Amino acid sequence: MTRQRIFIIALLLWVPGLAGANTVFPQPPELQPDVDFWVAIFSQYSTDEGVLHDSRNLAVVYARLDVPSNLSRRERNRRIDTRRKEIRGILRSLASGKRENLSAEEQRVLDLWPAGVSNETLSAAAGRIRFQQGLSDRFRRGLERAGRWRDYVHAQLAAEGVPVELAALPHVESSYNPDARSHVGASGIWQFTRSTGRRFMQVDHVVDERNDPFSATQAAAKLLAYNYSITGSWPMAITAYNHGLAGVRRAMRRFGDDALVDILRNYNGRTFGFASRNFYVAFLAAKMIDRNPGDYFPGVVPEAATDYARVVLPAYVPAQDLGEALGISMASLAKHNPGLQATIWEGSKHLPKGYELRLPTAATAAPLASLVAGLPADLLFDEQLPDLFHTVARGDTLSEIAQAYDTRVSTLVALNQLGSSHRIRAGERLRLPAAGPAPATVAAAAPATIEAEPASVLVAAEEPEVSGGLAGSILGTIQTALLSDPSDYAVADDNTIEVQSLETLGHFGDWLEIKTQRLRDLNGLAFRSPVEVGQRIRLDLSKIDTAAFEERRVAYHRAQQDSFFRQHVISDRIEHTIQPGESIWVLALRKYEVPLWLFRQYNPELDLHSVKPGTRVQIPILADVAEVG
Repeated sequence: MTRQRIFIIALLLWVPGLAGANTVFPQPPELQPDVDFWVAIFSQYSTDEGVLHDSRNLAVVYARLDVPSNLSRRERNRRIDTRRKEIRGILRSLASGKRENLSAEEQRVLDLWPAGVSNETLSAAAGRIRFQQGLSDRFRRGLERAGRWRDYVHAQLAAEGVPVELAALPHVESSYNPDARSHVGASGIWQFTRSTGRRFMQVDHVVDERNDPFSATQAAAKLLAYNYSITGSWPMAITAYNHGLAGVRRAMRRFGDDALVDILRNYNGRTFGFASRNFYVAFLAAKMIDRNPGDYFPGVVPEAATDYARVVLPAYVPAQDLGEALGISMASLAKHNPGLQATIWEGSKHLPKGYELRLPTAATAAPLASLVAGLPADLLFDEQLPDLFHTVARGDTLSEIAQAYDTRVSTLVALNQLGSSHRIRAGERLRLPAAGPAPATVAAAAPATIEAEPASVLVAAEEPEVSGGLAGSILGTIQTALLSDPSDYAVADDNTIEVQSLETLGHFGDWLEIKTQRLRDLNGLAFRSPVEVGQRIRLDLSKIDTAAFEERRVAYHRAQQDSFFRQHVISDRIEHTIQPGESIWVLALRKYEVPLWLFRQYNPELDLHSVKPGTRVQIPILADVAEVG
């Protein structure tokens, strides 16, 4: 579907008088209790309190709990778990058939359910008691912050032909906090993961546009428009924003394209958890509050937008020197250019050539463009500072390496996208800040190995977690680590998997901690016979559980994709019509030199094994980092 067609359809749907809002964002009566629940969470309960509720029937709220921020995590969890156990005990007692001589508390819990509720229903409910933290203080702050970007957000959404009401989504994702970071690496007001963000923005250790509300809004509008072009439904397009397009399409194929209630109520995809199931209804609640903020937060006043001057940097420029030349502090430069990474402010990297610098019009004594044009030649560089690497030797620790190079552990973690465990392995190459001194000897290690290479588009930094919102709910590894990847990395109920690109039988054996021959025997495969993409393989899960296998599998693919984007960037996208005799493998790998996993991200609905002539496919055009750096 062309962008023009998307725009026309969306315009017809949302223009007043042509159709009601419910046509665009339907709210069936069955979902009203869910919407009411999130309205209450967003507007009535603060982050110092929360509710215990049924995770599937949000109309059932068992108890309100005080969880002040000054409580330790242990005490907070103890308080929640104690009350949850009390309610679970009552439900199990009721599920045994007890209906007489009830205590006041037992009667209260029973009355939360419809008259005549079955024992089976109550027994199942005993295992679904969930705690949800309140968010009213964060939502109010989000309404204030949203004023900074409201006009811009609305303009960008309209430019992409999508309803401007989607401006309520950042309330759900981040409370319009540009510094929001999730425990799975999502970042910025629109909470893009790295893999999804790279489809639309620059995301590396120099520039991470996910953190720039302006760039991220453009990307979000494009992603939402694309989701709608595939699903034909705004509820499903919004759900796909959280869950991923492939998972949503699987649900639609099972229940029907228009089966909104059935999908949200009954779809039990492995990664379709609480957050995905509630993302659309939470959006409806946020949209309601965003439309009439004074009804829920009397006296709330949106912040004023900043009038910015912009200029494209003609060369690579040291941030410290630029700030001094402009008479602007480093803090002010960083505040108004949040897409620039810590490597810029630490001096490891220069401000990149071609970057659009943004500063308030009142911040400089003269027009920004003229000040930049007048920068002395000795502040302008033709090349970026190079990246440096340390090859990890046996016995190295991250703290010892940081000390040796006069840097911080947090910097190494950020530059190298290390997980929360900060694990490093012998032979691994760690990226170092380029401005650091010559290496010292790392304790208990072989002599340090230092390598230099041109600057490259790499991965973004891990940042502190912001928790408590819907996006902070429990999300599965598969769902979040490779959000834009339509490949199915889950283990089926019969312990089989579908072979994906870049996988071999040896990989499966390593992740399962078994010999490859065991898999050959289990699947009747001859020695040395390769596995093919799309082939189903039965697993032996005797050594590790399903979750551990899936986690290792996803980590492998994430590493492969991150490695790919260290060398390449997506410079454009074209449409190609399949010709007679063409195969996807020849087309992607040979003609356009696009890996299959990336090709699938741009064509999530395409069956690679059955492509007819005349089929139109999207092809990402790649460029080497060196060509665009």
